[in-house]
Amino acid sequence: MHTSRTPWAAALLAAGLLALLGIVGATFWLSRQAQAYSNDVLSIRGVRVSAVEVRNGLATAESSQRGYLFSGNEIYLAPYDAAIAMARREAAALQADLDRYPDFRPMISELSSLVDAKVAEMDQTIGLKREGRDAEALDLFLTNRGKALMDQVNVFVAGIIESSDGLLIRGVAEQTASATLLHRVSIAGGVLIVLVVAGAVLAFTRTTREIMGARDEVRALNDSLEKRVEERTAELSTALARTEVLLSEVNHRVANSLAMVGSLVRLQGSASKDGSVKAALTETQSRIDAVAAVHKRLYESGDVGLVALDEYLSGLLDSLATTMRSEGHGGSLTYELDPARLSTDASINVGVVVTELVTNAYKYAYPDRSGDIRVRLKQLPTARLEIVVEDDGVGRGSGSPRGTGLGSRIVKSMAQTLGSEVEYIDRNPGTAARLYVALSPAA
Repeated sequence: MHTSRTPWAAALLAAGLLALLGIVGATFWLSRQAQAYSNDVLSIRGVRVSAVEVRNGLATAESSQRGYLFSGNEIYLAPYDAAIAMARREAAALQADLDRYPDFRPMISELSSLVDAKVAEMDQTIGLKREGRDAEALDLFLTNRGKALMDQVNVFVAGIIESSDGLLIRGVAEQTASATLLHRVSIAGGVLIVLVVAGAVLAFTRTTREIMGARDEVRALNDSLEKRVEERTAELSTALARTEVLLSEVNHRVANSLAMVGSLVRLQGSASKDGSVKAALTETQSRIDAVAAVHKRLYESGDVGLVALDEYLSGLLDSLATTMRSEGHGGSLTYELDPARLSTDASINVGVVVTELVTNAYKYAYPDRSGDIRVRLKQLPTARLEIVVEDDGVGRGSGSPRGTGLGSRIVKSMAQTLGSEVEYIDRNPGTAARLYVALSPAA
């Protein structure tokens, strides 16, 4: 039943939304129309004012002209220039409105011509009077050409005023029609919105009853599900406990196996009389210790994905220094390690590389004396790690590798696995071995 009412409710909501949008749109449209009408009123009023000012300016100039012609007193010409300037300015303002009001184009164009003609006629009579040619000035005045021009100006000004009034009346009629349309749209929209609200209330009431019934059904289901969840949770807790015990046992066995292998290699090295064999077994033991150290870090931290590389290397280097001293190798080992996290596999490879480089420095950097061996781990801004092992010894030289060469091959292989290579730098004195390792996104 609820599903069958969904289209009906959706249709009501859509209709209400459309009605609301219609009211808002009509209101917005009417406001724009009102603004446009207001602008038109101001502009038309400007046309009316300009037309009247043209007529007033010419009338003032004409009065000034007549007073001067009949009296010969220059004082009558005091307002003449200002009146002519006002008439020309207002005529130019009317010309600027020709594009906006094409209905006025013929009248305004003719009015501008009449203004020029009237001003020319007045200037001519005044000029004749000033030259002392009073009879000629009077004859020109008595032709009534000036009066005829002024009468035509009055006719065109009256026509512009009448046309302006017509535009205003038409605008008022349009605004009245728009307001009536908005009123009707608002009434129709309001009625439709009331119907939508009533339908929504009815649908809400029915839906509420259905929800209450569904809630009772869900409550009954929850009662049965809670018991099943409790039983399942107990089973999962037991399985998790078994898994943790099994994982702990596996970790212990792996640690014991690594320790046993290391002990066997150590015993074999101690029992061997061959120096080269003993050295090879010692190196193998160091590599086993590197792997065992990573396993210990993983086991203790509980995170099998990432290793705190600085903590891992510090423990590995301390153990390596103790081993080298017990075998009679001189030298002091120091390190500076920035905090960094690296994946498990990459950490094992880094540990083996550092073990090989430090062991080689102990064995070959200082053949006849003791010296310093330094290890640095630095995190670079380019999402890479820089690992450097350096000494102040005799240097690598240009001959073949000392020892069996197995360590060099291991270092090269591990570096390639890390997607990098070890760079050897001649420090004069000593050697620096540098390795760059890219940080994984998870780190």
